[in-house]
Amino acid sequence: MTPATRPASSNICWPLCAPEVGLSAMLKLASSALVVLIAPPLYLMLDLAVVGRLGATELAALTVATLVLSVISTQLTFLSYGTTARSARAFGAGDRERAIHEGVQASWIALGVGGAIVAIAWLLAPQITRALVPDPQVAADAASWLRIAVFGVPLILFAMAGNGWMRGVQDTRRPVYFVVAGLAVSAVLCIGLVHGVGGLPRFGLQGSAWANLVGQSITGVAFVARLVSERTGGLAPDWPVIRAQLTMARDLVLRSLSFQICFISAAAVAARFGVAQVAAHQVVLQLWEFSSLLLDSLAIAAQQLVGAALGAGAFHVARRSARHATVVSFGVSVALAGVLAAGVTLIPRIFTDDAEILDAMRTPWWFFVVMLPIAGVVFALDGVLLGSGDAAFLRTATLAGALGAFLPLIWLSWVFDWGLAGIWSGLLAFMCIRLAAVVWRVRSGAWVK
Repeated sequence: MTPATRPASSNICWPLCAPEVGLSAMLKLASSALVVLIAPPLYLMLDLAVVGRLGATELAALTVATLVLSVISTQLTFLSYGTTARSARAFGAGDRERAIHEGVQASWIALGVGGAIVAIAWLLAPQITRALVPDPQVAADAASWLRIAVFGVPLILFAMAGNGWMRGVQDTRRPVYFVVAGLAVSAVLCIGLVHGVGGLPRFGLQGSAWANLVGQSITGVAFVARLVSERTGGLAPDWPVIRAQLTMARDLVLRSLSFQICFISAAAVAARFGVAQVAAHQVVLQLWEFSSLLLDSLAIAAQQLVGAALGAGAFHVARRSARHATVVSFGVSVALAGVLAAGVTLIPRIFTDDAEILDAMRTPWWFFVVMLPIAGVVFALDGVLLGSGDAAFLRTATLAGALGAFLPLIWLSWVFDWGLAGIWSGLLAFMCIRLAAVVWRVRSGAWVK
């Protein structure tokens, strides 16, 4: 597409799709995505610290309730990732209005799915929490928290959809402001409402739920307000677009569900090897997940740039963006692996001074170090393929790795008493299968079609 033939409106995004796009654009997009990704877990750490001062029962209840909310949210991330891919391609084609229209339709999905979740979770909260924890008091407290916080789910989903279309049009600043503003209010209210600080009433554990709900509402409303202000056409549901989004959502939900099944199984099997082993497994796994957020921010940047380039028909730019993302992500992961390898005797002591747990952490730690460079490539190319809308291939590759390697090795580890080495061998095999799949797919060139 030449400057003479592309639509006049495309010059809104064309500078970002031109061949000069490089490292600076990618890092700018990645930095905003990283803030949005790490802000919620940082707030959760504060929430746990504040509620933890109430006692063990309240802390356990909060842990169970937030786990339920996290599982729900994780299964619905298609509202951000799927919407980013579709909006970015429209934006790259010079049709900003259609890119925003994708956000409108994703928001309708958020409203429908969110409303159903509120109704189901409110009714079944006691049964859900009781199934997760045997202690009746902890289960009751968790259900009480969940019945308040679950009303924020539609707002969480509005924020996901908002992040999706705003990433698609490469609006990098506002999502950060919206997320940070909501969580900042939540943080203040959490301290005030849980313990009755600053003249606020003391609600105990329920104060945490109210703080969570208010913060999510602020963020969600901000995204909706921005969508309404940007939209120049109607806001009515567009069923063909919604159906297309749900088709992509199906692939992404199946993909994320396979992750959940594997990691829940891994925790269950690790627990059968002993307290020290499950503690060691969970600590290293949390570090893995935090590293994943860092690499995921680069993948999101790749998704935005590749989607926009493909929408503009600039296939050489899409390939260049794919290369840049892979090189940068691999470099970051190698540097991080080097730090973790050098700190093998020091970093684990940040989390515990228990000798048995520290000894058990050695095995998964070295698997973690070895996997990081692999993950750097896998995450970057995942972002490239998501940007091209190749969700069906990613679904198939992930399911093949999860069901063909990770899950079997987890349960074989229990049967043959392979310990944490068996579980983490499964995760390593899973990553290697995904690596082979995404490298083959990108090299084939099928993703640009």
